[in-house]
Amino acid sequence: MGISVYHGNLTERLQIINFIMKLHYQLLAAEAATPATLPVLLIHGLFGNLDNLGVLARDLNQQHTVIKVDLRNHGLSPRAEEMTYPAMAQDLLTLLEELQIEKAIVIGHSMGGKAAMALTAIAPERIERLVAIDIAPVDYHTRRHDKIFTALQAVTDAGITQRQQAAQLMRTTLDEEGVIQFLIKSFHAGSWRFNLPVLIEQYANIIGWQDVPPWPHPTLFIRGGLSPYVQESYRDDIARQFPQARAYVVAGSGHWVHAEKPEAVLRAIHRFIDEA
Repeated sequence: MGISVYHGNLTERLQIINFIMKLHYQLLAAEAATPATLPVLLIHGLFGNLDNLGVLARDLNQQHTVIKVDLRNHGLSPRAEEMTYPAMAQDLLTLLEELQIEKAIVIGHSMGGKAAMALTAIAPERIERLVAIDIAPVDYHTRRHDKIFTALQAVTDAGITQRQQAAQLMRTTLDEEGVIQFLIKSFHAGSWRFNLPVLIEQYANIIGWQDVPPWPHPTLFIRGGLSPYVQESYRDDIARQFPQARAYVVAGSGHWVHAEKPEAVLRAIHRFIDEA
């Protein structure tokens, strides 16, 4: 049991965190929507926070109420020793229940996409349409983040408190400046706004996957054309679990496809959700 400050829409109060995880979120009321317009739940990826899908939120918020959420062990959400997809899915279901949202369009990037897919196993009736951005429902055996973990731990071990110094140290390990700038957004007053020790310890669960029951509703997989995360060899895995799945490839983009080609991603999302 622990105590955490919970930030909800127009609220800020102390909550006792016991068996039910209360996630930090922001609820953005739709600028123009009909009663039939469903809300959109946006879920970030590993090392991220609720601001990471902001480019999608700003556009979708014109017609939809948007809920941006910090997953457990990320952002301002509580910390926990467990980092599994069933646990993350239960957190999301608890949030939907608290907000009295009976049905939503759920969009997740990377780890957030897996959390969204896991939600179909425990609350299939609450999801109208599902969008998974550059991720597949498979067990990834390649450890793609070990250098990142090394760089993050080096900053922690050095006792650095300034972002500029942290970024400089990370450049001795990481070559991609875009990745460094993404990570440094979560560095505040000498600490990371994600639970680094747990993410390292639970990494096998994060890249792993347990199949979910077939979810027979519209599902869109958006893939970065230069990204290795959604491969042709995963077609059977996707079809088995999401038989109504379709794919959209954004040419010339990598894993952070929504940041690199936001217009293309939004066009695909709008075409998909406007079919309903």
